[in-house]
Amino acid sequence: MMVSPSLLAADFANLQHDIDMINRSDADMLHLDVMDGVFVPNISFGFPVLKAVQRVCTKPLDVHLMIVEPQKFVTRVRDIGATIMNVHQEACLHLDRTVQEIKQAGMKAAVTLNPATPVSTLVDIIGELDMVLLMSVNPGFGGQKFIENTLAKVRRLKALIAESGSNAKIEIDGGVNLETGARLTEAGADILVAGSFVFNSPDPISTIQKLRELQIKS
Repeated sequence: MMVSPSLLAADFANLQHDIDMINRSDADMLHLDVMDGVFVPNISFGFPVLKAVQRVCTKPLDVHLMIVEPQKFVTRVRDIGATIMNVHQEACLHLDRTVQEIKQAGMKAAVTLNPATPVSTLVDIIGELDMVLLMSVNPGFGGQKFIENTLAKVRRLKALIAESGSNAKIEIDGGVNLETGARLTEAGADILVAGSFVFNSPDPISTIQKLRELQIKS
């Protein structure tokens, strides 16, 4: 299992310390939630913080734009060194165009679905995607309770990926811990985003490792 700790839950008064911890850990990437207070009911951080993080983080950056009109920022996301640019299906009027622009900029293209958005909306673009992020909470705030329907949604997405021949990975964000992570692994998830569960734990490095060790039971 791959793990992408969410910076949203880090200590912003001591960000260097938390990023150094991520660098020392076995985390596969760092998840960065950019919120605009319009698409989601919260404001997080923007490009100055992303650039500062990029200077000190040795992990690939998984940039998740929870904003309106994310297509306007493809070049800026690329310029801060992002490996993955993740946009919401609900925020993109011309989703295929945006996905192509992300790939042309040299990044991996990912699309996020909110809890009420069906997997079927990706039927005609799944083959173009490197990753699909399923929100397992309503986006905007950390520390929310896991939405149980996500498990069935993961299975539906896994079937769509198999049927289409896509190589897209399945990422999950919201309410992830060892219990929900184990069930998500069984359902077919590839990447777990974990914020509060990692950064609020007594030993974040060990917590990340335990999430990475989750595997399908034989």
